[in-house]
Amino acid sequence: MIDPAGLPVAEIDWRGAVRIIRSIFPPIDLFEDIADPADWPLLLAAEQKTNPRLMEAVGNLDLVPPARRVAGPGASWLMAPFTHVSPDRPSRFSTGRFGVLYAGNTFPVALFETVYHHARFMAATRQPPGWTSQFREILIDVTATLHDLRGPERKAEAALIPDDYAESQALGLALRAAGSDGVVYPSVRCPAGQCVGLFYPDGAAHPVQGRHLDYHWDGERVDLYRDLSANVVYRIVQEDDEPGSNPAR
Repeated sequence: MIDPAGLPVAEIDWRGAVRIIRSIFPPIDLFEDIADPADWPLLLAAEQKTNPRLMEAVGNLDLVPPARRVAGPGASWLMAPFTHVSPDRPSRFSTGRFGVLYAGNTFPVALFETVYHHARFMAATRQPPGWTSQFREILIDVTATLHDLRGPERKAEAALIPDDYAESQALGLALRAAGSDGVVYPSVRCPAGQCVGLFYPDGAAHPVQGRHLDYHWDGERVDLYRDLSANVVYRIVQEDDEPGSNPAR
């Protein structure tokens, strides 16, 4: 077990960090409204009388402390990862009991992280080759004090195992219970890249939608992505294909 007390903290100030999400998730009106988050429970109670599906869209608001909720344009992209959680959707630093907002410090980082998980899903469900789900790029600013797993002393090496989340989930649970705002760590899928895992939505701000993307599944891997904004297709060059890990046209 990694000792949370032995981990350093770092002040993270990233402009234009990148998160890539599925496009099927629409904005949530309650979060996008200019209403004070303190008034959300009253608004929900009133609107539920005419919109019984509202809670399904909003998710479990109780999972986010009132003081840490965010509202306004784009807030859906910051709030939804914390209100829509499930043990059926664990992640590196959570078993699904609480939400984590993940973002990369660059577009290639976010691309390679999401491509990996999308490929696992496509393989597990035995999907045929072809262009698959559409995604959207979300640009955010990250300003937070986070526990730092990037150090050369390798204190957190067990939390960065590519395909085993046991230690990292235990660490995430312990850090969050101790009041941590999240972690910053080396990208496991994109060498030299960095990621953050935020435990609360107010660690990010100024969400802006970027590009719309398509991923292509060739039956074994995600080999292409298409930038729908420019209608350009790029080949995804994996580290074991040739030197370098950046997506190339």
